[in-house]
Amino acid sequence: MNEVIIATKNRGKAKDFEALLSPYGIRVLTLFDVAPDLDIEETGTTFRGNAALKAETVAAQLGKMVIADDSGLSVDALDGKPGVYSARYSGEGATDERNIEKLLSDLSAVPDEERTARFVCVLAIAAPGTETRFFEGACEGRILRAPAGENGFGYDPIFYVPTEERTMAQLTPEEKAAVSHRGEAIRKLEEKAGEVFGERP
Repeated sequence: MNEVIIATKNRGKAKDFEALLSPYGIRVLTLFDVAPDLDIEETGTTFRGNAALKAETVAAQLGKMVIADDSGLSVDALDGKPGVYSARYSGEGATDERNIEKLLSDLSAVPDEERTARFVCVLAIAAPGTETRFFEGACEGRILRAPAGENGFGYDPIFYVPTEERTMAQLTPEEKAAVSHRGEAIRKLEEKAGEVFGERP
């Protein structure tokens, strides 16, 4: 096996996996490279369900190993919302800014100490004829009342990371990778990389 497809059209996500897989002599491709017209409707009700749906659908269509991730924000005071709807929380035509505005509005009456939340990431690895494997990561924090920071994307400007004493959007990409949900999921995958991808050449 010398190619793995990342079921995303986000080249930033693909870079995270390139760093992990290049020592194994594996070339990383995205949906842009192999199936630019392929759109998978995320109908799962959990991060794990959506990740599996994406990975298994693409693996079946293309006959190759596929890595898919599903990730989002889970807020305790909102019973886990926005959850799997994180990217489209503010409805049709959702943007990061509108999603943040809606979340801050929904939490306006919630006291600071009850604004606990976590980012969650689930990686699913699927290949024809094999059982899908999962690797999960989480980052605990709380939701601020106003955005701070210019880096990152999504809810990063309002997600305060207590261990860093800053928001996710105030961290450098390297600092974020060390504490983020996706970073943790990728590190768990790294620990099993020899099993999943074969030994390094």
